Amino acid sequence: MKGTFALVALLAPLTEAHYIFNRLIVNGANIGGEYAYTRKNSNSYNPSIPSELMNSNDLRCNKGASAGSTATYTVKAGDKLGFKLFNNEKIEHPGPGFVYISKAPGSVASYDGSGDWVKVMEDGLCNPNAIGTDTSWCNWQKDRLEWTVQKTIPPGEYLVRVEHIGLHEGHVGKAQFYIECFQLKIEGSGGGNPGPAVKIPGVYKASDAGIAFNKWNNPKSYSMPGPKVWTG
Repeated sequence: MKGTFALVALLAPLTEAHYIFNRLIVNGANIGGEYAYTRKNSNSYNPSIPSELMNSNDLRCNKGASAGSTATYTVKAGDKLGFKLFNNEKIEHPGPGFVYISKAPGSVASYDGSGDWVKVMEDGLCNPNAIGTDTSWCNWQKDRLEWTVQKTIPPGEYLVRVEHIGLHEGHVGKAQFYIECFQLKIEGSGGGNPGPAVKIPGVYKASDAGIAFNKWNNPKSYSMPGPKVWTG
């Protein structure tokens, strides 16, 4: 028994700062449970790193998170969505958060994410004068990333890709990617033209300044990876 307790004590610090975005919040209300509308990844709490992801379709929704039996939830343009972490965890790695969307050509339940993606939210630094300090990131110690759906978004079914990039080991090629995809049907009057459009993979390179980032070297600036945000 002593050996078992020792092993648990050893493993706990390795996973306590890892997280999974797998709960949906709509206008402040919890919707469903764990993975109710989230494609389930196969790597549990563990992040993926650039050498595993940059040229892989896993960069879309994470390892093992393919189309299948996940349910789709209906929201409206203008709704405030929260993508909450499993088990009341908190974001405890420095780095940016993003939401990307990809409109399915038909049912999102069978969509593989091979179409166009658009960044609709980014969450960066709240204190750009202390970039190397973990608490300078706006999402630090938050339990979710949030996106208010643009009111002019075209109605339809979407893969909604939620991503946080932990940068504490970015300088050694090991930025940590935490990614999940939600399946949502968005209703509204539309009228907008989301862009710029990118493909995933292809949206990032491992050498991008915002990924191969050294937080330990007194940085003076930070460049967000990926395209510009569509504001609607």
